[in-house]
Amino acid sequence: KEEEELRQRFMAPPVSGLRELRRRRRELRSRMELLIMETQGEVCRALAALDPGAAFAVDTWERKEGGGGISCVLQDGEVFEKAGVNVSVVFGLLSEEAARQMRSRGKSLKAKDGKLPFCAMGVSSVIHPKNPHVPTMHFNYRYFEIEEADGTKQWWFGGGTDLTPTYLNEEDAIHFHKTLKEACDKHDLKLYPKYKKWCDDYFYIKHRGERRGIGGIFFDDVDSPSKEEVFQFVKSCAKAIVPCYIPIVKRHCHDSFTPEEKLWQQLRRGRYVEFNLVYDRGTKFGLLTPGSRIESILMSLPLTARWEYMHTPPESSKEAEIMEVLRNPKDWVH
Repeated sequence: KEEEELRQRFMAPPVSGLRELRRRRRELRSRMELLIMETQGEVCRALAALDPGAAFAVDTWERKEGGGGISCVLQDGEVFEKAGVNVSVVFGLLSEEAARQMRSRGKSLKAKDGKLPFCAMGVSSVIHPKNPHVPTMHFNYRYFEIEEADGTKQWWFGGGTDLTPTYLNEEDAIHFHKTLKEACDKHDLKLYPKYKKWCDDYFYIKHRGERRGIGGIFFDDVDSPSKEEVFQFVKSCAKAIVPCYIPIVKRHCHDSFTPEEKLWQQLRRGRYVEFNLVYDRGTKFGLLTPGSRIESILMSLPLTARWEYMHTPPESSKEAEIMEVLRNPKDWVH
């Protein structure tokens, strides 16, 4: 009975297997895997309810070096052009390149005979709607563990949720940020302002001098105050995904739009691609991990995008209005 109930909550059986997760249910690794599986199920069900004509393709995959994942992708729906929600649980030995990337972020990793056993798991999603008045949304929550030469384990959490509108709607921006702030405030009032700034700084397309979107929260390498406290914080953030985004989709998915507005959406999608391929840390790590699944890593790319030479929106236009916010991030909740 319990197995049936779990299957209804998840999109597919967990990578580590239900029996194993139950056996080690007190361990944080097992609890985190259950959380990412539940988050995937919740988000997929909420999206499918808004786009009844479309269905998620559920694709389970294995990594011969250790672990695997579940990719759920909906394509060419009425509401969503492409929505992907991925879970991955991988373990094995860190590649030299991936270890180098981590050391460049200040991690002192002591390998044994050049080997670093690791375990990484997370849920990540990018949702690209058809209607230019519905924003793109991205979230990712992950846990990392590395065993050093002397047997000590380093661990940390990372993640965030952020919004990328084609056109600015202040009411949506405030709702989105307020919902995330409430999730952070349950744990520490300092977290939202700190992680909002981190998000604005991280999703910055340097070569364009603009942010990818209107932000949200972002954090990485978080290993204090304690494993349990950080896990509870991540859980609150994961539970905020559906309430921060789904009401916005409902509000705008039937808005009318012009061919010009659709064109602007395509150009903004091009910027999304630029950020993901040039700067995104998760994409880079995935591409550097042996045996990783390229289709799942590049799921974040939209079905359609456009690059026009020297395109500049007219002054005082709705297009210029969003550009102003992308160049100068706003405080949406005070």
